Amino acid sequence: MSESPVRLQSTQAWVDYLSQVELPVLANTLRRINHLTASNNSTVSELAAVILNDAQLTSQVLRLSNSAFYNHSRVQVSTVSRAITLIGFDAVKSMAISSLLIDSLIQRNPRPHLLKALARALHAAVQARCLLPGNSEQAHEEAFIGALLTNIGELAFWSCPTDQASELAARLPADKPAELQQEILGTTFVEITRGLVESWKLGRFIQDVVSAGRASSPAVALVRESVELAREAENGWRSKAVDKRLARIAAAIGEQPASVRDQVRLNAGEAEEIAVSFGIPQIRGLLPGSNDADSHETPQAPQGDPTLQLSILRDISAALATQPDLNGICQMVVEGIHRAVGLRRVALLMADRTGTELVPRKRLGSGTDAWADHFMVNRDGAGDLQCLLTDQCALIEAGDRPLLPDCDAWIGTRPALVGPLFAGPRRVGLFYADNGDLQASLSDDQLVAFSHFVQQAQLCISLLAR
Repeated sequence: MSESPVRLQSTQAWVDYLSQVELPVLANTLRRINHLTASNNSTVSELAAVILNDAQLTSQVLRLSNSAFYNHSRVQVSTVSRAITLIGFDAVKSMAISSLLIDSLIQRNPRPHLLKALARALHAAVQARCLLPGNSEQAHEEAFIGALLTNIGELAFWSCPTDQASELAARLPADKPAELQQEILGTTFVEITRGLVESWKLGRFIQDVVSAGRASSPAVALVRESVELAREAENGWRSKAVDKRLARIAAAIGEQPASVRDQVRLNAGEAEEIAVSFGIPQIRGLLPGSNDADSHETPQAPQGDPTLQLSILRDISAALATQPDLNGICQMVVEGIHRAVGLRRVALLMADRTGTELVPRKRLGSGTDAWADHFMVNRDGAGDLQCLLTDQCALIEAGDRPLLPDCDAWIGTRPALVGPLFAGPRRVGLFYADNGDLQASLSDDQLVAFSHFVQQAQLCISLLAR
């Protein structure tokens, strides 16, 4: 990755920079795949050869070929050629393009704005593929890729470590994002997208989707609607904007709005599973999800409940006075931090069998499933997570990049509370708590209450050591 040497102030300057300096491999491979699939004379072996030229892409395509989203027959696939024959030329093309895009961007700079844009793109792609009427595999995969690449300019921009990207990120969210983009970039994401689609030769369908004119076909119109639906659903499924969007989609595909509402909620759940298949489980918390609460309001950060804090602390004290049990006490502490202190996500990490890592033993809250296999802190302080190894309970301020980009978009980019546990001089664990995707500060009162709960766990360890 290289810093842009000067400020770029036009659409063409950004297109050239992204195509020639930052993402030439991605651009060239996408051109090759699109050229092959646009030709009626292309063969299975030609597409397979392009995929097999990249070991990581081969592995990703084979994994996706065995996922429920693509492989409805559930027949195990172990070669790319077999995948193309069994699942279909267009489906494998779709996997290859999606995998190339996601892997290329995530490996470069997994900043929060990129992860959010990827979540929105993947959600829109799944909606478009599932909502499009008819049985044509080619049409469904074309819709998927069309929606996925509709905001390729924004995705490419956020993947690059430029000063202008940092400047724009610092001023978001904004009431008029296009005007802010024009001010800082000299252009907009929409214009960069149109330039990249043409420069990278991504095909007529995608050109029609991102063009300024009226939709050239019902499929193009549905892709555009799916992209807007994914954006609007981020504020809840029961918003007025979503209601209007669903009515438009229902009219376009000849279904009842209520039926479409049920379908898009199922599709959103499907998008979460696809995120895992594509190797980006960290964006699941950024997707609306099939089980989102129907709310007109943007979720608010939970508040501490002093009365509940006192009640739970009394229960813990009573348990300590009778028969100290570390597992039971820690479970009560985690629940207290979650419910009474008001933190949406809480984890207790304890030393593993080797004694070199702190790993999750207890987790509570939405979006913490991926922590089980990825949230590991070196006890010697090595690695990006060393900031969590404090000597006392502390508030960790939000940074500008995820500390666990392989599993979570928010650790490191949102304020968090941490509290250590010691057995004598030896660190044996730590509590971690944050509010996930919510952009909310944590108060001094919450830090104090958090500290009280951590002290109870520490007291249990001290009692057991006697």
